[in-house]
Amino acid sequence: MQLWIGVHLSHASLDTHCPSWRTEPVVILDGNKVKAASPTALQAGVRPGMRQVGVNALCPTAALIAYDAHIEARAIDETSLALLQYTPELTLSDENTLLLDVSASLSLFGGVRRLYRRVRSTLEGLGLAAQISTAPTALGAWLLAARPAQQRRILQLNTLGKRLDALPCSYLPATRPYRDWLDGIGCSTLGSLRALPRAGLQRRTNKAVLQTLDAAYGHEPELFNWVVAPPEFIRRIELMERIEHAEALVFVARRLIEQLCGWLAARQLAVTRIVFALGHERGRHARPPTELELTLGTPAWESGHLLRLLTERLHNLELPAPVIMVELHAANTETMAPVPQDLFPDPGGSPADRQRLIEVLIARLGRENILQPSPIADHRPEVANRWIPLDEKPGSAVCVEQAERPFWLLEEPVALPIRQHRPFYGSPLHVIKGPERIEDGWWAGLAVRDYYVAQAENGARYWLFQERGGVSGWFLHGLFA
Repeated sequence: MQLWIGVHLSHASLDTHCPSWRTEPVVILDGNKVKAASPTALQAGVRPGMRQVGVNALCPTAALIAYDAHIEARAIDETSLALLQYTPELTLSDENTLLLDVSASLSLFGGVRRLYRRVRSTLEGLGLAAQISTAPTALGAWLLAARPAQQRRILQLNTLGKRLDALPCSYLPATRPYRDWLDGIGCSTLGSLRALPRAGLQRRTNKAVLQTLDAAYGHEPELFNWVVAPPEFIRRIELMERIEHAEALVFVARRLIEQLCGWLAARQLAVTRIVFALGHERGRHARPPTELELTLGTPAWESGHLLRLLTERLHNLELPAPVIMVELHAANTETMAPVPQDLFPDPGGSPADRQRLIEVLIARLGRENILQPSPIADHRPEVANRWIPLDEKPGSAVCVEQAERPFWLLEEPVALPIRQHRPFYGSPLHVIKGPERIEDGWWAGLAVRDYYVAQAENGARYWLFQERGGVSGWFLHGLFA
């Protein structure tokens, strides 16, 4: 099934120049005339094309912002890059509209409805207001998205034809030079335009009118220039206001992560390390940027997972100075591996789920607090018991055969009192196994000990030892899980 999604950025000027336009009176001025106005300003009587003098008279509290075409073009570029995660066949169209050929993506994302919701969620993450349409043709999707329409989601070609027949002729860009002539002959809709003799219509207008009309109805092939992702991903957002709290950077980070995921999908890559640079004051009071590095245990390319990891890091970050710029760099990438489709999946979650949980814990608690065992071949427990961060490669050491060692080893042994001729730790302890004798470390602190497994009255087990070769009391060295 041929299907296109049209994304029309309906308020691109307002979204890019003043994100708070939904609640404040804002007017975008192109030269001395109004290019766009917020709903509050429109209610006061401001209209596109009005001069600045009229704006000051009707809505004196409105914020007047000069239009910058480069800012709006950059927002279109960011949006196109983010939407590449849904299809590599994406093209830019007129009037801030993007067209996505999602015919081959429907099964991957679970159907039209789920894909539609994913696209809308991405646009919300970018902070952009948009009208989204679906249609079997690209020009049909453009007409439904960029023009007023009662129904914007159409899947069948015959249904699209009926909807397009009711649209005004002026909606089709190729007919605008001939609007007066069409109005004079009573041709007001695309349906009546199609009913005209084709030869006569071409003589009175031009060939482009028939070509675009046929393309909209699916009778003529369409040619496009597809958006191509850059070879490297480094994106920066200059903030309009200084941000003093790290949690407030989540929205900006989401915009960058959505773009990153689109770039990864277009390049068929997965990321293993990303670096966020938070820029501070420049000039005389310049400060070096604050860098946040996320190292992933497994390659990732999904925006939700990356955003969760970054959010956890930001919650624990104290900014040394206000932030005026955020930059994201995909430092390490590798080829995206296909998702395994096992016939019998692992119970309780896949290894990827476990790895993602570990990554979230590292982001929340810090790399130094999530450790893995890396034992050393030594009979002394305090030497053999070594823990390292998860992103380091553990050493391989042969365990002592038939030795029962506790999971939790104390950093320093605790001397236990003697009560009723037995070691006491909350209750008298009964020795149930031992001794395990060790004698090691003559070159760096000789350890000559007898280890025992003892049990308390509540069933808890402990690891105790006594020094050999002299009078020694009992010491608690470990606890069994």
